[in-house]
Amino acid sequence: MQRWLILFITLMVFWVQPAWATNTQLTWVDAPPHAAQFRKALKPQDWHFPQDFGPHPQYQTEWWYYTGNLETEAGRPFGYQLTFFRQALTPTPATTDSQWRSHQIYSAHFTVSDIQDRHFYPYERFSRGNLALAGALAGASGTPYQVWLQDWSATAVAAGQVRLQAKAENVALDLVVQQTLPPVLQGDRGLSQKGMEPGNASYYYSLVQQPTTGTIVLNGKSYVVKGLTWKDHEYSTSALTPGTIGWDWFSMQFDNGSALMLYLLRREDGTLASTSAGTFMAPDGSTQPLGFQDWTVTTLDTWKSPRSQAVYPAQWQIEIPKLDLSLQGKSLLANQELNTATATYWEGAVAFHGNMAHQPLQGKGYVELTGYATRLDNLLSERTPKG
Repeated sequence: MQRWLILFITLMVFWVQPAWATNTQLTWVDAPPHAAQFRKALKPQDWHFPQDFGPHPQYQTEWWYYTGNLETEAGRPFGYQLTFFRQALTPTPATTDSQWRSHQIYSAHFTVSDIQDRHFYPYERFSRGNLALAGALAGASGTPYQVWLQDWSATAVAAGQVRLQAKAENVALDLVVQQTLPPVLQGDRGLSQKGMEPGNASYYYSLVQQPTTGTIVLNGKSYVVKGLTWKDHEYSTSALTPGTIGWDWFSMQFDNGSALMLYLLRREDGTLASTSAGTFMAPDGSTQPLGFQDWTVTTLDTWKSPRSQAVYPAQWQIEIPKLDLSLQGKSLLANQELNTATATYWEGAVAFHGNMAHQPLQGKGYVELTGYATRLDNLLSERTPKG
């Protein structure tokens, strides 16, 4: 996201029919064909922006991921997430007499964390792409940049500016994000390896430390907010390595202008997969890659969900000796668990503090925790149509 394999949460959506998603008419017949029909991320590529801000339909799965930590002038804090997923049923449009069988399916997650009032607002939606049906429109484009699902959208409104809009029953979001360019290419020049198998990788970039202003509306009351947004964009045709039960993904934006991303792919024996990785982004824009042996992340406290009974890490000690960096992180709101149509996971606003090179450091960010409520490799096995 990145928080990499959120693709599996998305992927499973298209192999089940939620009772309330009657517009989409998704059935097992729509299950994607063998992934060999799609391109795979095999080697570093040449990037072309702004075109690569848009969709890459040659790859099976793609997502555009925005999270941010915002506050009012009086200091009232909020967190938000707005993520769009694209899942291809075929690498090119299928020939069919029915417009109902579009080859692209979109879903989206939208959340707001009201830290002061201790309330979490999670929502999700689904739609086929390219359907000229009221209430079921979804799609993406690169020039001009736009990703949308009904009235949830990320849209370029001026040079270097993207407007985020989403609204649901009790909450609405309307923000302008100032893009910080050039994008940070994660992994090997944007090739982010997720498993040892050939092609088990994604193309992945981030935009960090993006100044953000706008409004959040909760239960009819509007709040003017400002803060920072993190964007990830990732696309791939890949699979979850057997025995990898989930992942912990960290994004951190610090008050000195630096940022840090870590993803920990957790195996069933408690160890980390060797493809776990990260990137430190200095205030001057330079980057330093991190391998899984470069850090330790220790859980200091946990939270048990009363709904799923899953036990999630809630406080962490992070040590990265090669950066002379020592941090503690703590969730700003315990219950930021999403119970989606296909998987249950935790993703929410987190605060960090510590020191780097003996200088104090603090900031905020987002953490995603998957595989604690349901093993994702088991979920994949149970939902994948058999030949």
